[in-house]
Amino acid sequence: MSTNAIQPVLDYDEVLESFDPVMGLEVHVELSTHTKMFCGCPTDFGAEPNTQVCPVCLGLPGALPVVNAVGVESVIRIGLALNCQIASWCRFARKNYFYPDMPKNFQTSQYDEPIAFDGYLDVEIPSRTGDGVEVFRVEIERAHMEEDTGKSLHVGGSTGRIQGADYSLLDYNRAGIPLIEIVTKPVRGAGERMPEVAKAYVAAVRELMVALDVSDARMEQGSMRCDANVSLMPKGSAQLGTRTETKNVNSLRSVERAVRYEMMRQGAILADGGTVRQETRHWHEDTGVTTAGREKSDAEDYRYFPEPDLIPIATTTEQVEALRATLPEPPGLRRKRLQGEWGYSDREMGDVVSAGAVDLIDASVAAGATPAASRKWWTGEVARRANADGKELGDYALTPAFVAELDSLVRSGRLNDSMARQVMEGVLAQEGSPTEVADARGLELVQDDSALEAAVDAVLADNAAIADKVRGGKVQAAGALIGQVMKATKGQADAAQVRALILSRLGVEG
Repeated sequence: MSTNAIQPVLDYDEVLESFDPVMGLEVHVELSTHTKMFCGCPTDFGAEPNTQVCPVCLGLPGALPVVNAVGVESVIRIGLALNCQIASWCRFARKNYFYPDMPKNFQTSQYDEPIAFDGYLDVEIPSRTGDGVEVFRVEIERAHMEEDTGKSLHVGGSTGRIQGADYSLLDYNRAGIPLIEIVTKPVRGAGERMPEVAKAYVAAVRELMVALDVSDARMEQGSMRCDANVSLMPKGSAQLGTRTETKNVNSLRSVERAVRYEMMRQGAILADGGTVRQETRHWHEDTGVTTAGREKSDAEDYRYFPEPDLIPIATTTEQVEALRATLPEPPGLRRKRLQGEWGYSDREMGDVVSAGAVDLIDASVAAGATPAASRKWWTGEVARRANADGKELGDYALTPAFVAELDSLVRSGRLNDSMARQVMEGVLAQEGSPTEVADARGLELVQDDSALEAAVDAVLADNAAIADKVRGGKVQAAGALIGQVMKATKGQADAAQVRALILSRLGVEG
C-alpha cells in the first residue's frame, strides 16, 4: 500500500475520548533586512530567478561569509519580545544534508547554542462561552538564527508539486536570506482546542513580527512558514507518542486544519492497533489532508559541527538593554488599550481578534471611520468571505481608507445601510472606490423632500385601509407603508425619514 494513499481518520470527538494531543510548532520567519545573512546580495521578493546570488550564497569554493549585524539585532529583539533569555555567547553550526535547493549541501544554522531560549508567548483564543477570550501560554524552547534555502520550481504537472512534474528548476535567490526559527516546547493541556491554539499562536507570532518591523510575515509569499509537530498520548499515559511533522504550512487556516487532521489520522491508526510512523508530511490545501514525505531525521543525522568560517557572537548586557528599549507596545496590551478607546465589549473584541482585524480596524479609525462602522465591515461580510475563500482580510480590494470613505457616505446621508452593502459588494468586486461604485450604480438617498412627500402621498392613497389602521393606533402597521415607499423609491429613501413623514401625514405621534 502506498504511503501517500489517503488514510482513514477517526471522528474528532472519539480521538479526544481516548487520547491527549501534544503539539510542537516550529515557525520560520524571513527577516526583512536589505541584504542576506552572510553576504551582500539583495533580498527583494519577486526578482527574476537567480539574479540575487553571489559566490557566498551559492557556496562556491573559497567564498567566505560575514554575519549581517542587523539580522543579529533583529533576532535579539524577537527573542526579547518572546520573553526569552538572550545568550551572552553563541555560535553558528553547519547542519549537513543534501537538498537540491541548498547549494552548499549544508545549512548555516545554530544547534546547541541558540541566541535566544526559554521564553513564552501568551495567546488568546475565543472563550468557550463565546464571550471574550481565554489566554493560553505557549512556552518557547528556543529562537535561533539560520539561513533560508533556495526554491524548487516543479514544471509540467497540474499541482505545482514534484509528483507528476516533467522537470524541476532551481531558483537560489532565496538561499541565504536571514531566517529565524522559533521552536516551542511541547504544548499540552489544550485538549479539543489544540488546533485553535495552533492557529492563535502562529497568528500571535505573525502579529509580533509585524509590530517589531523585522518581517512582513506574509505566509502566502513564504516569508513566514510553520512546521506542525503532532502526536497523541493514550489517556492516563505519561509517555509521549510518536510525532509527525507537517512541513511548510502557509496560512493560519491551514495550520488549524492540518493539526486537526493529523490528530484524526493518527487517532485512526492507533485505534486500529497500528503504529504512527515518525516522518515529515505534506499538507494539501485543496483536499485538506496530509501525505507522507520522508522519514524524520534526528539531530545526529545532520552531523552538526561548529561553523569554522564564522566567529562566535558575544552580546553585552548594555547592548541587549538598548535593543529592549526599541521594542514596541506588546500586541496584547495594545489590544486592551484599543478596546478601551473603541468602546468594544469583550465579545466584540474577541470577534475582532478572531477575524485578524485589529490592525485593519485601527487603520480604518485612523482614516476617519467610526469604531462601530470599522468593526461592522471588517468582521461582517469581509470576514465571512475570507473564511469561505480561505483568505486573509487584507487579500481583498477593501482598504482602511475605503472603509472610512464608505462610513462617510453613510454618515453624510448619501447612503443608507442597504445601499452601503451594495457599495461594499462593488468594492470587493474591484469596481473602484466606494464613491466610484455608488456613482456607477446610481446609489443615493432621495434628498428632494417634495419627491419623497409625493411618494408617501401616493402610497397612502393606494393603501387607505392600512392608513386607517395606523390612524386607529396600530402604529406597527406603518411598516407595510414604509416598505411600499422604499419600493417606490428603489430603496433610495431613508427609512426613518419615511416613517416620520408617514406618521406626520396621518396625524399620529411617533
